[in-house]
Amino acid sequence: MRAFQLHKGLVAPMDRDNVDTDAIIPKQFLKSIRKTGFGPNLFDEWRYLDKGEPGQDPASRKPNPDFVLNQPRYAGASILLARQNFGCGSSREHAPWAIEQYGFRALIAPSFADIFFNNCFKNGLLPIVLPEATVARLFDEVAAFPGYELTIDLERQVIVKPQGEEIPFDVQPFRKYCLLNGLDDIGLTLRHKDKIAAFEAQRLATKPWLAHTMVGQ
Repeated sequence: MRAFQLHKGLVAPMDRDNVDTDAIIPKQFLKSIRKTGFGPNLFDEWRYLDKGEPGQDPASRKPNPDFVLNQPRYAGASILLARQNFGCGSSREHAPWAIEQYGFRALIAPSFADIFFNNCFKNGLLPIVLPEATVARLFDEVAAFPGYELTIDLERQVIVKPQGEEIPFDVQPFRKYCLLNGLDDIGLTLRHKDKIAAFEAQRLATKPWLAHTMVGQ
């Protein structure tokens, strides 16, 4: 998992309440569990005018020119600004996979659905909860200033606006530690690989029969 420490990026506004995970990555793309290749189908039904299917060449699709991520001013955005209850619906982990693989590193919203919120941290995304009034002001500033960028400093837990104003945010210490160090659940476990190996060696030394597989049982 990629570590998240300090990130500066262009902000794209998703000005909709209750964006659910089926809108983030539609159900037909859930057949794969490879954790790769989902970025081109992020917000697929909003992003394209034709129906998308797994394996299609994105270059052959018909983009929706009215959709925010297809507008040239938001090309290359890496911070997604959203409204309340972002990521509601099913618990599919493909949703944060698609968001991260599109190129987003952080999301800012007044609230997130719980399971989606947790899945973001497990996949290297930083979801930031801010008061609704603060988010509304950010929407206004993004609309008013093309090329609007924010800097997110996870160590200091602040968002730095272009003029230098800082917006503090909360993050649970354990989640912060994992993001700063690029540790997902597997990475956390592998910190103890020497202890695990020692335990397995001792187990097999005292119970050697466990090393054998009983065929046909």
